[in-house]
Amino acid sequence: MPNFRQGAYTVKNTAKYVGKGTPRYRSGWELTFMNFCDSNDNVLQWASEPVRIPYRHPLTGKMTMYVPDFIVTYRGPNNTVKAELIEIKPKSQSLVEEKMRDRDRAIVAVNYAKWHYATLWAKQNGLVFRVINEGDIYR
Repeated sequence: MPNFRQGAYTVKNTAKYVGKGTPRYRSGWELTFMNFCDSNDNVLQWASEPVRIPYRHPLTGKMTMYVPDFIVTYRGPNNTVKAELIEIKPKSQSLVEEKMRDRDRAIVAVNYAKWHYATLWAKQNGLVFRVINEGDIYR
């Protein structure tokens, strides 16, 4: 399964990559997304782990940092330019299901807290926040 690969990504189209340093992927899904950003003509710019967003951890109550996976600027319908803050997560860590174990529910609760703060941050910075899972990547 591609989800378990990790490593450094070699950017092919360096004019589009606006991140700092060498991008690192933490899953095969992130690697696939990096390849997509790097090779898709509609992607104008992209960066990996571009920002740190403070959020309150729902289980500890402490403020900590969340680092979303990507910022992507792309050409949308009618040549409009759109920008998104993107997180790539397995569907199992994105949705609460009735038969979930408590540990899995806790993971989803933490993710929801991160995503709430990311949504606010994105809106304040003229972006949209979106979570992408394996169904979005491999359809």
